Amino acid sequence: MAKMPFSLSMQFTADIIAQYIGGTVEGNGNIAVSNFAKIEEARQGNLTFLANPKYEHFVYSTKASIILVRNDFKPEKAVEATLIHVEDPYSALAQLMNLAAQAIKPNPQGIHSLACIEPDAQVAQDCYVGAFAYIGNGAKIESGAKIYPQVYIGPGCTVGAGTIVYPGAKIYYGCKIGQNCVIHSGAVIGADGFGFAPDSNGVYHKIEQLGIVEIADDVEIGANTTIDRSTMGRTYIDRGVKLDNLIQIAHNASVGHDTVIAAQTGVAGSTSLGANCIIAGQVGFAGHISIGDNVTIGAQSGIPNHVASGARLMGYPAVPAGDFARSVVYQKQLPDLYKRVKELENKIAELTKNDK
Repeated sequence: MAKMPFSLSMQFTADIIAQYIGGTVEGNGNIAVSNFAKIEEARQGNLTFLANPKYEHFVYSTKASIILVRNDFKPEKAVEATLIHVEDPYSALAQLMNLAAQAIKPNPQGIHSLACIEPDAQVAQDCYVGAFAYIGNGAKIESGAKIYPQVYIGPGCTVGAGTIVYPGAKIYYGCKIGQNCVIHSGAVIGADGFGFAPDSNGVYHKIEQLGIVEIADDVEIGANTTIDRSTMGRTYIDRGVKLDNLIQIAHNASVGHDTVIAAQTGVAGSTSLGANCIIAGQVGFAGHISIGDNVTIGAQSGIPNHVASGARLMGYPAVPAGDFARSVVYQKQLPDLYKRVKELENKIAELTKNDK
C-alpha cells in the first residue's frame, strides 16, 4: 500500500487513490477529487462510494468524479464517473476518511497554563492537556495522549498512549483506560454502580462501590455514555469495543472484544456480553445474564435471559429474528382475522337459531 498525504485543500487522482487503497481503476485514472460526498448529493470533484445495492441507480446519475465500488460490480449502462474497484467500498472509504481526518482535525500540543496537574501525577512530555483540565494525584497520562479542556481525571487513573479524552469527560479515581481509545464529551467513566440495600424498615442504604472500570485498547466511547465502577473487582470493556452515545453499562458488567452497541442501550449489573456482537439501539439487558459471541440483537429488544453464541434476536421479550418478523406479519392481519371470526360467529349463531 502506497503512502499518500491528504488534505481537503489538495487534489488526488483516481490512480493515486487506487494505489493507496489497493483498488483497480475503470475509466479516467487522471481525474482528481478533493472532497467526499454521499452518492445522491455528490458533485464534480467529489469522491463517493456504493456499498448498498439499493443505491445503485445513483451510480448512473451522480455527478461525482470517482465512485468506490466492489470488485464484482458491473454497470448495467454507461457511467460518467471513474470507478475504483475494491474488495469493500465502505472499508476503503473509511481508510481515506481517516487519512483526511488526520489532516483536517485540530492537533493541539503542550500543557495549557490553566490546566491543573497535581504534583504526584505523571504526564508524558508529548501529551496535550487543555485549559481547566484536572489530573489527580497518582494519575498517569502516557505518551501522545490528548486531554481536552474541562476533563476530570481522578487520582490513580491511567490513560494509555495515544488516547483522546474530549472536553467535559469525567474519569473517576482508579480507573484504567487503554491505548488509542477515544472518549467523547460528557462520558462518565467510573461513577458508582447502582447498589442499595433496604433495612427492615424499608430504608435504602448505599452499598459502597469499591471496584474500578477498566477499558482495554482501541475502544471508542460515545458522548454522554456512562460506565459504572464495580462493587468489587472491575467493570470491563475489552479491546476494540465501540459504544455509541447515551449508553449505560452498569457495575460489574463486561463487554467482549470488538462488540458494537448503538445508542440508548442499557446493560444491567453483572451481565456479560460476548465478543463480536452487534447490538442495535434501545436494547435492554437484564442483570446477571450471559450473552454469547457473534450475537445480533435488533433495536428495542428486551433480553431477560442467557443468549447462546450466534443467535439473532429481536422483540420484547426477544425471540429469534425470523419468528419476530413473521409475528409482525401476523399482527398486521389481526383486524381482518377479527372481522372474519365475527362473521363466522354470526353465521354460527344464525344456523343455531334456525335449527331451533
